[in-house]
Amino acid sequence: MSGSGTNAVSYLVGTLIDLYIAAVLLRLLLQWVKADFYNPVCQFLVKVTNPVIVPMRRVIPSIGRLDTASVVLMVLLEFISVWVATRISSSPLPADQILMFSLVKLAATLLMTYFFLIIASVILSWIGAQMRHPVIPLVYQLTEPVLRPFRKIIPPIAGIDLSPLFALIAIRFLLLLIGW
Repeated sequence: MSGSGTNAVSYLVGTLIDLYIAAVLLRLLLQWVKADFYNPVCQFLVKVTNPVIVPMRRVIPSIGRLDTASVVLMVLLEFISVWVATRISSSPLPADQILMFSLVKLAATLLMTYFFLIIASVILSWIGAQMRHPVIPLVYQLTEPVLRPFRKIIPPIAGIDLSPLFALIAIRFLLLLIGW
């Protein structure tokens, strides 16, 4: 296969797997914050991910509130994605390096998800007060656990909440720390 054909296949496989990982991650986060199960976005994520997660739950039990099957699925999918990419690019890596890269990539995906969710919550706080879309309460529910510790440390100044700014700085710091 030519170089551009290899790149195209690698891109397609990686993107499709990354989209499914994002769906599983969002489902896991929404379960974690106890979001409204009947929200249409939650229903979509459940329907998309149930065919794989439900059979895995029969084998992999949850640990407390953590849906371990979802975590294992994300790690497995990321491992497959990296493995396929290294095989296609003809620079295969050993399994331990693929696993480490997969875990770092998942951590970066989690941090980037929160980075963009916080930016979305800030924008929604400016323009979305009158909007009634099912995504809006989910964005606030997902970002609140991350912003709450910053709000305890940094009170609003003249009515302006600076906690999202400091949360974004912290997330960016963590991304740089893991080399992303």
